[in-house]
Amino acid sequence: MKTVLTIAGSDCSGGAGIQADLKTMLANGVYGMSAITALTAQNTTGVYGILEVSPEFLASQLDCVFQDIRPDAVKTGMVGSSALIRVIGEKLKEYKADNLVVDPVMVSTSGSRLLREDAVEALTSVLLPMAAVITPNIPEAEVLSGMEIHTPEDMERAAERIYETYGCAVLCKGGHSIQDANDLLFDGRERTWFQGKRIENPNTHGTGCTLSSAIASGLAKELTLKEAVRNAKEYISGALAAGLDLGAGSGPLDHGFAMRNR
Repeated sequence: MKTVLTIAGSDCSGGAGIQADLKTMLANGVYGMSAITALTAQNTTGVYGILEVSPEFLASQLDCVFQDIRPDAVKTGMVGSSALIRVIGEKLKEYKADNLVVDPVMVSTSGSRLLREDAVEALTSVLLPMAAVITPNIPEAEVLSGMEIHTPEDMERAAERIYETYGCAVLCKGGHSIQDANDLLFDGRERTWFQGKRIENPNTHGTGCTLSSAIASGLAKELTLKEAVRNAKEYISGALAAGLDLGAGSGPLDHGFAMRNR
């Protein structure tokens, strides 16, 4: 079985963060491991408290994983400080980690700010240049590209600008404000649109975590980036279309759904 490591925060409600990541990895047929960057007090309505781990403890977690069960892919999620981001970068370089998927978590689905301003520079200078792909939503892509995004053409320009600046493939997610839920993948050579229909399901807590974890799972299984994104997109769209209640903590990771789609 292929292995995937998630480096992210813990969500006590089970719908996002490492809990969502590990459930997604299991459903996608890989062995999931985690290094926790922070404990959070949150649920589907908001984030009410964040308690970060120390850089030393995060480094110890990463050493324990890489020295025993080497991951075939790594996914990063919520990392709230520059010190933690730099530790992650150092350890990923030390162990020559493969298939890094960076979900540049800056703002939660409910609108809570999760990345401090001083950490943005560390994220962009340390992690993004190491990534196989990054998965920003529209607000995050605006920050990374330095431009406003209102149309699909804007998404294309922003993705190209992000690639030119940081040298990593970009999956720009259109679900926040662009028509339907079409996502754009730009790998430096071509643009690939993944069509999606906006699904009327108010329970979208944790969908960003789930999508990036599904992509990492695909890369670990040696799929191409396009294949990994396509599979991940189908997985999350199918979950939302099934009307699964993310607010109840199952999210798109509901065990029944996972078993029906293995």
